[in-house]
Amino acid sequence: MAGKATIRPEEAAHFGKLAADWWDPNGASAMLHRLNPVRLAFLREAVDAHWDADPRSLRPLAGKSALDVGCGAGLLAEPLARLGANATGVDAAAENIAAAKAHAQGGGLAIDYRHGELDALGLGTFDLVTAMEVIEHVADKQLFVDGLARHLAPRSDSEGGLMVLSSPNRTAQSRLMMVQIAEGIGAIPKGTHDWDDFVTPDELHDLLAAAGLVMGTPRGISYSPAKGLHLSDNLALNYIVTARTA
Repeated sequence: MAGKATIRPEEAAHFGKLAADWWDPNGASAMLHRLNPVRLAFLREAVDAHWDADPRSLRPLAGKSALDVGCGAGLLAEPLARLGANATGVDAAAENIAAAKAHAQGGGLAIDYRHGELDALGLGTFDLVTAMEVIEHVADKQLFVDGLARHLAPRSDSEGGLMVLSSPNRTAQSRLMMVQIAEGIGAIPKGTHDWDDFVTPDELHDLLAAAGLVMGTPRGISYSPAKGLHLSDNLALNYIVTARTA
């Protein structure tokens, strides 16, 4: 593993430039602010199902550890902490980690934020591992998924860990909506996406299987003027999925 990297320096630099207004719901990361409630709804349902948690509980992750990889400035890590998790966030951009630490401190949240390559940080395993809208930005997708798998609690630890990932699908619709239109009008910062790097559900299934993980049934994240971003059965634009140890 020594010498191998998943971080693309140009990707880290791109997202690092967005760090200052990451928490502005009307700023450069506005689309992530709209996407986050959809991801959290899926994640909460997956957590309740995996650990047979009470859906009425405000802290279903109490007593559990959670790792958010590609955490940015903490948009998902903070809700994980509020759901009770002992949360850790890892990101490729030092600017994002600085912004994440400052925001968490302002909110009174104790989150362990780390900058750098995941496998170089010696973090151990976690009950919950998340990587949302990250895999399309890494240099070596199999190496990245293998690293996520190594940080997931094994089945020998009660039910084993739960992983949740999301990614744009590589379809004509995602090219039109996410690259040509969204980046064209500035809804997503220009240069955020390379459509050729998007991962299809079948490709993600194979990447996870090669890492010893079983992928759940993916749910689509769709957009309509009436509903905005929402969970659906249409995987054409974006999708979110669970994985666990085989």
